Amino acid sequence: MTENLVDAAPRNLGMSDITVGPLAFGCWRLVNMDVTAARANVETALAAGMNLIDNADVYGLNWGGSGFGEAEELLGKVLADAPHLREQMVLATKGGINPPTPYDSSVDYLIQACDDSLRRLNVDVIDLYQIHRPDMFSHPGQVAEALSVLRARGKIREAGVSNYTPMQYDALARHMDFALATTQPEFSAANLAPMRDGTFDLAMRDGVTPLAWSPLGGGSLATGEGLRPELVKVLDDLAAREGVDRAAIAIAFVLAHPSGPIAILGTQNLERLQTAPRATSVYLNRDDAYAIVQASEGVPLP
Repeated sequence: MTENLVDAAPRNLGMSDITVGPLAFGCWRLVNMDVTAARANVETALAAGMNLIDNADVYGLNWGGSGFGEAEELLGKVLADAPHLREQMVLATKGGINPPTPYDSSVDYLIQACDDSLRRLNVDVIDLYQIHRPDMFSHPGQVAEALSVLRARGKIREAGVSNYTPMQYDALARHMDFALATTQPEFSAANLAPMRDGTFDLAMRDGVTPLAWSPLGGGSLATGEGLRPELVKVLDDLAAREGVDRAAIAIAFVLAHPSGPIAILGTQNLERLQTAPRATSVYLNRDDAYAIVQASEGVPLP
């Protein structure tokens, strides 16, 4: 049997000693529910091996939330209700979106945003703090300064970026006095941009861990809606062969890239959280992976 590309092993965040599973739990839908329901989601994710819990201060302005900070506040209430869960998770959050500006990565703002996140999350330190989206009117040296101050003050352990272009990442990395740990692009079988634009190449060059958001293409890779028919067929054929559903194949594809991406799952359905690890047992070789790539792009490889 040829090599299985699906990497189900734990990963370190960048060059740090922080170890996480190949799947993570995303909190962008952790809104509009009580503490009991939110705790059930977090506990189910942790039990399924998703020890990286990914949040952001802006979560709450979407998915039926009541406003800025709601997802962090709710997770903070969960941690107040069950303090022992903090020891089981690698806590990640993001800042730098400041509606209606919309982006602000100035030194003072990022420091205050992190302080506010710490308060809402009810914790003393954030394990991974990421700049949510690039502020094109902040010099990367300013961003690096803010992250260095936060780390020196013991408020964050590691830092990363989200939705940065490769050049934006590289510009910031050159101003940092410690290594970035993560980069968080959108990546799925329906969105291959990080494979093509250099995002993953830079991550592999620098030992940075990619965190893939929307690994199911906003749900389309599970439902098949809005996808190329040929992509649906390839996914379904592989799912039938592997004895799993289409979503498991899509997640396995994310885990197959040699940069070692972590797939961030945002479902609040407990059964789906429990069954998500099935993706880690899927076998995909190069023929399978390239079949997905060609079906996704709709053109043969050169």
